[in-house]
Amino acid sequence: MKLSILDQSPASSGGTAKQALENSLALAQAGDRLCYERYWIAEHHDFPGLSCPAPEVMLGYIGGQTESIRIGSGAVLLPHYKPYKVAETYNLLATLFPGRIDVGIGRAPGGSAEATMALSDNYLEQVRRMPESVEELLHFFKNDFPKDHMFSKISPSPVPKMAPLPWMLGTSKKSALLAAKHGLPYVFGQFMSDQEGSEILQQYRSTYKAGSWMADPYTIVTVSVFCAETADRAEELALPNHIWKLQLQKGEGSKGVPSLQEAKDYPLTEEEKELLARMKNRTITGSPGEVKRRLEELQSLYGADELMIVTIAHDNRDRIHSYELLSNVCLDPS
Repeated sequence: MKLSILDQSPASSGGTAKQALENSLALAQAGDRLCYERYWIAEHHDFPGLSCPAPEVMLGYIGGQTESIRIGSGAVLLPHYKPYKVAETYNLLATLFPGRIDVGIGRAPGGSAEATMALSDNYLEQVRRMPESVEELLHFFKNDFPKDHMFSKISPSPVPKMAPLPWMLGTSKKSALLAAKHGLPYVFGQFMSDQEGSEILQQYRSTYKAGSWMADPYTIVTVSVFCAETADRAEELALPNHIWKLQLQKGEGSKGVPSLQEAKDYPLTEEEKELLARMKNRTITGSPGEVKRRLEELQSLYGADELMIVTIAHDNRDRIHSYELLSNVCLDPS
C-alpha cells in the first residue's frame, strides 16, 4: 500500500503559529524516515488555527531538511495567482530539489470572502477561467507554447532538468474531467466531501487521455485517519479534531485544536452530537490492524493507487505516532 501525508499545519490551543510550522517540519521529517511517498502542505488564508498561507515558502524550508520524500502543495489555489508566477516558483523548488516536487492544483478560495477579495479582485471570474489557467500553467512547465504565442518568448526560469509534477485536486466531476483531459494524476479529497466519490474516479479513468505527464491514470484518495495502540485511545486522539471542526462551523476555534480535556468539557447540543456522529463516520479511527483493514477496503472501493492521510491532533507527538503506527502495518521500509 502506498501512503502519503497531507498536512494542514494546524495550531493547537495554547500554542503558536511558529510552533505549528515547526511541527509541520517534524511531520515531514517523520514521513521521510518512515518511507511515506510524499508530503504535501495545504494553503489557507486567514483561516482560524491553520498556519500556512504559502506552501511554497514551507516547501523550501522542508525540502532542505528532508532527504528523499516528494514534497508539494496540497494545493496551489490557482484562481488567486498568475500561472507564470506559479511556474517560476515551483521550477525554482524543482531546481533545488530535483525529482521531488509536486504541484497540487485546486480552485477553492482557501479562506473567507474578505481574504479572497484581498488576494484576487475577481475570484469567481478566475474560477470560470480555471481550465484556461491550468492549460497555461502546463505550457509553462513544459515550455512548449506555440511559436506564435506571446508567451513562447519567455521561460519560467530557472528551468529544472526534471519539471515539477502537476496534480489536479478536487471533490467533483469537473476537477476529475479536467485532470483526465490533460493526462494529469488526480486526487479526490474524501476527507472534505460528503459524497462517495468512487464514481468520480471511475469517470476520470474512463476519460483519461495519456499525455506527456502520465501514461496511465493515477489516483490518490485523501482520508482522515487516527491510529493508536487501542481503539479507545484512537477515539480520544480524534475527539479534539472533531470538536474543533464544530467550533469552526460556529465561528469559534481561533485558538486552534483544543486539548483532550477541553474537547471533553465542550458542551454539545443535540444537533451538534448528530454532527459529531457524522464526522466520526467519515473518519477512519482505530488500532493499527483495524485502520489497515479499513484503508484496504477504502482503496478497493475507489480503486485508488495511493492513499493520502490527514491527521490533526492537539499534540504533534500523538500525530506523528499515529503515522508511525500506520507505517508499521502498511508500509515496506525497504
